[in-house]
Amino acid sequence: MMPAGRFFLSLLCPVLLGGCYSAWRQHTPASQDTHSAPAGMTLVWSDEFNRSALDPEKWAAEQSCWGGGNNERQCYTDRPDNIQVKDGKLHLIAMPENFTAARYSQDKGDRGGMVTQSHTSGKVRTRGLASWTYGRFEARIKLPQGQSTWPAFWMMPEHDTYGDWPLSGEIDIMEAVNLGAACADCPAGDIETRSGVALHFGQSWPQNAVIYQRRALPRGRQAFHVFSVEWTADRINWFVDGHRVFSVGKAQWHTATVEKSQNPNAPFDQPFHLILNLAVGGDLPDGDGRGPFESSSFPAEMIIDWVRVYQSE
Repeated sequence: MMPAGRFFLSLLCPVLLGGCYSAWRQHTPASQDTHSAPAGMTLVWSDEFNRSALDPEKWAAEQSCWGGGNNERQCYTDRPDNIQVKDGKLHLIAMPENFTAARYSQDKGDRGGMVTQSHTSGKVRTRGLASWTYGRFEARIKLPQGQSTWPAFWMMPEHDTYGDWPLSGEIDIMEAVNLGAACADCPAGDIETRSGVALHFGQSWPQNAVIYQRRALPRGRQAFHVFSVEWTADRINWFVDGHRVFSVGKAQWHTATVEKSQNPNAPFDQPFHLILNLAVGGDLPDGDGRGPFESSSFPAEMIIDWVRVYQSE
């Protein structure tokens, strides 16, 4: 979810994956409706969103207008207009409205001044409340449709142990742009049907690296889907609806601040927290031939049924 136009794109699928998994590989998923743990794992944290508001012991709403470093068009707020918990689900809602607030989130202090954006939206994270090193992290999500929508489920380091982004890493469990919109270069036809996964690491910008892949969503883009990542010391595996879609081993990641021979697991050996957000426009949905910003896509809504974290027994 970090800057789309600010990294060196390292598409290493053939090397890492024998052709990026030409077929979906089956993995037994956790039940959608129960806490059935994957084999050898225990549920250690979850939110079923059964309250009438966001649980403040599990999530904090980010408030910021800086555009995520991607020229996004939203201010994230903590208002019920943008973040709602109802009917057992979390709703992140992006709305067209001029809004003025602090440029940076509350944990950045007062620097940056005030910014006005053309839209508002919701972003929640477990930073300062819960973070984990290794485990299976998953959420059942219904994604918004339309040009310029950019929902994401991802992880960032709880502490910048190895330095500022991306030196301390980033794990994108799911991000999707422009679902259902016209797409001239989509392999499935002329409509965007894909979600993506990514791993950010390496040197400081602009020499930073990302491993990134997109794949068409199974069972239709407008259904609920379970997006998961299994993260161990040696490998990170991504899943959609229980099928493994991507895999990266520790030989492929690194950080410029630590010699690989000294710590081959860095930067993905530290606690990371969870983030859910719905961005409005930005370099990724608006760039790379994907089309101009489309205001008619909003209001838009990202719906999260549950989030669950498992760790090895």
